[in-house]
Amino acid sequence: MDSNRFENHITVKVDATGAIHTLRTPTEAYEFLLGSWNAKRSEKYRAALQACSDASLSGKTTMAARRAVLAVAREAGILYDEKA
Repeated sequence: MDSNRFENHITVKVDATGAIHTLRTPTEAYEFLLGSWNAKRSEKYRAALQACSDASLSGKTTMAARRAVLAVAREAGILYDEKA
């Protein structure tokens, strides 16, 4: 398994139509947060961006990035499948 992949993917609702997007790596999550994020840019949002950047660029743990993305997705109400 690629060491830069989330152990379990994260699925989020992208827009009001119910379209979903699957995040498999910190890089995908980072790009989603920058390009498709429509919710409040809170502290959790900034923490998720930083955690994903750290995991993508400096090889830090993907677990911290995944937890941060889950937290901000829950806060925004866009988490599609909490079992992911």
